[in-house]
Formats: sequence, structure tokens, C-alpha cells
Amino acid sequence: MRILSLAVLGGATVAAAPAPPAGTITVTIPRLSVAEYHRPYVAVWVEPAGGGAARTLALWYDVRKSGAEPGTKWLADLRAWWRKGGRSLKLPADGVSGATRAPGAHTIPLPADLRPGTYVLNVEAARETGGRELVQVPLTVPAKAARASGSHELGAVTLTAR
Repeated sequence: MRILSLAVLGGATVAAAPAPPAGTITVTIPRLSVAEYHRPYVAVWVEPAGGGAARTLALWYDVRKSGAEPGTKWLADLRAWWRKGGRSLKLPADGVSGATRAPGAHTIPLPADLRPGTYVLNVEAARETGGRELVQVPLTVPAKAARASGSHELGAVTLTAR
């Protein structure tokens, strides 16, 4: 969520530009050679290193699927995210929810309003007729570059400081 500040200049209200992101997160979804490929559901969130409330930054799932088996039905397969607060997130969530992504590198802004401290960046993927994987990257705010890599459902997860 971005917060805009308003200023009054000469009787006119002017919106200030949102704060730039503290950095970027790049999540790589590998191209897999399997008979039946389905794009993975992916959750990206941060939580304090010592434990505490999780903040979901991105959630990629089948947003168009509805009816008796909506796309949200399988979000519980993202087990770590689901237990950390996913089950209580009202979906679709503005600025967080989005469609599944094709193989490749995808960039997410690191929120500028994260307070200084030590966090864990979590990226979890689950795929129909595939596996599930959780990649964790230590995160210090102000942001410093960091990197971790998955072994099958996720590729490199890179944090780049602004």
C-alpha cells in the first residue's frame, strides 16, 4: 500500500509523489520440462526475524477461476504463507493479488514503509501436479543486497537495494 501525502498550495490540493521503493525483489520461476505444466501459485511476504505479523507483498494465483472451485480454493497449498496469515487475507487484495506468472524473472517493489530492522523475506510456490517450495532470504532494512535460490519450483530470489 502506498501512502500519498497532500499539500495545499495557493488554495489547490496537490498530491505528493509516493515514496520510492526501498529496493526490489526479483523472483525467478524456472521453465520445467514436464508432461503437464501448470503455472505455480506464489506468495511473497516479509516477517520480523524474531517472529511476528507477516506482511504479504504479492500473491499470484488463478484470479479468473470462479464457480464451485474458485482459484482461491488451492491457496492453502501455500502452507507456510497460509499459516502465517494468508487465511485471514481478504481476496482479491489491492496491490497484492495477481494472476499466476509464466516462467521468467518477475520484479516486486520492496515497500518503502518497512521500518528499520531485521526481517525474513519468504517466497513460496506450489504447483498443481508439481511440488511445493519455500525460499527464505534474510532481509535487513535499510535494504542490503541478498540472494537465495530454490531447487525445483523456484529459481533465484534476489533482493536489490535502492
